[in-house]
Amino acid sequence: MRKNITLYLFGLVVCMLLSFPVLSQEISVEIGKTEIALNEALQITATVTNGQLTGAGGFPEIKGFTKIGTSSSSYTNIVNGRITQSQSIIQNYKPTKEGTFQIPPFTMSVNGKSVSFGGATVKVSAAVQQRDPWDAFFGFGNSDEGDNIDYVNVKEDAFFAISSNKDEVFVGEGFNLSIAMYIADQNQATMEWYETGQQLTDILKKIKPSNCWEENFSIEEIIPERVTIGGKGYRQYKIYQATYYPLNNKPIVFPSVEFKMIKFKVANKPSFFGSAYQKDFTTFRSKPKTIRVKDLPEHPLKNQVTVGNFKLEETISNQNLETGQSFEYKFKVVGEGNISAIREVTPPKVNDFDFYAPNVKQQINRGGGTVYGSKLFTYMAIPKEPGQHDLGKYFQWIYFNPTTQKYDTLKSSLILNVTGESKINVSIESNDRGGFYDLIDEQENTLISINRDEAIKGFTNIGIFSLLILTAFFALKKNKLDKK
Repeated sequence: MRKNITLYLFGLVVCMLLSFPVLSQEISVEIGKTEIALNEALQITATVTNGQLTGAGGFPEIKGFTKIGTSSSSYTNIVNGRITQSQSIIQNYKPTKEGTFQIPPFTMSVNGKSVSFGGATVKVSAAVQQRDPWDAFFGFGNSDEGDNIDYVNVKEDAFFAISSNKDEVFVGEGFNLSIAMYIADQNQATMEWYETGQQLTDILKKIKPSNCWEENFSIEEIIPERVTIGGKGYRQYKIYQATYYPLNNKPIVFPSVEFKMIKFKVANKPSFFGSAYQKDFTTFRSKPKTIRVKDLPEHPLKNQVTVGNFKLEETISNQNLETGQSFEYKFKVVGEGNISAIREVTPPKVNDFDFYAPNVKQQINRGGGTVYGSKLFTYMAIPKEPGQHDLGKYFQWIYFNPTTQKYDTLKSSLILNVTGESKINVSIESNDRGGFYDLIDEQENTLISINRDEAIKGFTNIGIFSLLILTAFFALKKNKLDKK
């Protein structure tokens, strides 16, 4: 009987739990005590409520504190029929000295979302004597044993790599390059980033090819992605990604480079807060990588075409026109490839149309390991001859498709219907320059020097000098007469 009652109650509890409403996920970042002793830990906690915590990164470096490891916790609460569950990752900091310290506002990533913290002030006082029997467990005891801790170097299950999605490409064909850390799901070693920005700058100086056009994906935040390599699960941390387009057929060589990370040795008597860690460094080295580059097949425009997969989108303001009536035509190349290398489509000079230089608008998107986008050419034109005109005769764009390994042409499929009288031989009055301009070609254009007659110039100077002498003579004579 008692057994049946127990089973009944258990089933009732299960039904109640299944019937509880599901709450929306909340993410928060909080700080623990802001007044601590020198031998206590400061904690910053990232918490996901009503959801699974899949990752947290970007815990800040704090002046006056040293990171000493992380811990995690989970919590379940049932209030008035509602289940509240939370999961947390706790970053622990050990103070290095006494004083008052400011934690400036920062933003970190939790479950791939940016979460902001408004900052705080932390006061660190002198170390306090630990009398609690749990002190040794939490790692802040003052026993002499702490001075003789042995640290164990846990072997990391990770590697650093420069990888590409292609080993061989045509000249002008893009290949995606990534630089990343790969950390196995079963990795037991505790590691942190070390001056990633500066290290990446130094690496790019060594590996960036000079014979390629680069489209940089501009990674601003390192977010882990789950990947499987050889049947083994890893978290991939990309620090750089770009698509390169070779400009010639020279092989592209990416040499082996080093990448350093902080690694913590674990004490033989580990503490709950991770204080029994010893900071160390470990260096990873990538394998060299070479991309082979092939010449494009022979073609008159071999050195001018863009390589990629493209399609044409075109629009026109009006397909039924009269001679002399302007229209707008848009020729848009859309697809995957080096959008920046797409050249302007120049229609041939003909008597049937006046074509004007286009306005150009370019859009480039980088994502999913590819570069795609569009280049839009907007033309203004005026038909001068009536009839049906196939715009495909005037607007054609040739490119090389690396998938089919053939040259292809995008050309207009629009037909213009033009009515009215021919405007080919009609002169435009506004272009008549008038009689003044007509006389320009008839006039003598030989330059005449203003100093051609030195004799005249000399006589002029003598005349001026003589007048000055006579003026002075009469002035003196007048003064003498006035004195008498």
